[in-house]
Amino acid sequence: MRTLIAIFLFFFMLPAFAQQHKTKNVIIVSMDGYRWKELFGGADPGLLFNKKYTSQDSLWLVGKYWETDARTRREKLMPFVWQQIAKNGQLYGNRDLGNNVNVKNKYWFSYPGRSETFCGYYDSLINSNEYPDNPNENVLEFIDKQKEYHGKVVTFASWDAVARIINRDRNGMLVNIYEEDVKGPGLTTLQQEMNTLQHTMPEVFGQGERLDAITFAMAKAYMMADHPHVMYIDFGDTDDFAHEGKYDMYLDAAHKIDAMLGELWKYMQQDPFYKDNTTVLICPDHGRGYGDQWTSHGSKIVHANETYLMVMGPDSPPLGEVSTNGQIYQDQYAQTLAHLLGFHFTANHPVGEPVKGVQ
Repeated sequence: MRTLIAIFLFFFMLPAFAQQHKTKNVIIVSMDGYRWKELFGGADPGLLFNKKYTSQDSLWLVGKYWETDARTRREKLMPFVWQQIAKNGQLYGNRDLGNNVNVKNKYWFSYPGRSETFCGYYDSLINSNEYPDNPNENVLEFIDKQKEYHGKVVTFASWDAVARIINRDRNGMLVNIYEEDVKGPGLTTLQQEMNTLQHTMPEVFGQGERLDAITFAMAKAYMMADHPHVMYIDFGDTDDFAHEGKYDMYLDAAHKIDAMLGELWKYMQQDPFYKDNTTVLICPDHGRGYGDQWTSHGSKIVHANETYLMVMGPDSPPLGEVSTNGQIYQDQYAQTLAHLLGFHFTANHPVGEPVKGVQ
């Protein structure tokens, strides 16, 4: 009798359990060094109206990004985020509402931030952007080892250091970076064209980093052709323009990334492979300073450890802009990603707990 009851309960609960894990695919997007202040408040008037940081026609720039109301202003800058994610997803990190998101590492720059994100672990030895191959196992390679996901976890990055951060030499995963073509038999015409196009793009930031537009185009072409289950897209224009003190270009870069996110989401809603079973996670690798320190980050720059998290998918309740007091750390993202797919991430190091509200 007990056995029969157990079998009955198993089959009774099975549909409910299945509903808890509708996510079959995950897209992770990194916006390098993009501040929470612009995400939640739109264009910063102290920078937008400062001729030191803007070179474009002021009337055109003000018309494009300025409104006196911060809520209207932020939607003007990132319409997809505020019209789609804010209504159907979750946004964490508006510090004005007491909702805090921070990196846990003490360095507050790119390699350590990305490593923390994907390893779920702060390694104090990783203290340079020139650090060699990451010795810490990451959640992408963990998922790639799972039966249905092997060979279906890929990365497209604007910055070449991402290959070392993900350590593709160890795990053999596809990590496409600056000046590298997508290779293999059966490339689509679009993929071949994107391979060619990237070599005709201007070297805006110098060797080692390509424009986000080509990274996105190559990633989308790959998605359409090969349908990976997990894709990490790493954008870098926001950080590069910020370091150059070009606030107008920084805003443009964020606005374009928002448009790319919208285009990607629209495509996924039309493709049966991704429709209604894909979660998108968006985060930066670090923050940056306020005022005249906005161009910089690192441990000496106050506020450069302040970040955020955006999530939208079938397993994440539509909480919108989270206004409750709370604290999230970036080392929680790796386990969150794994849990969305029904896995528990274990590695050769400790792993942070998942973000509870996401699933």
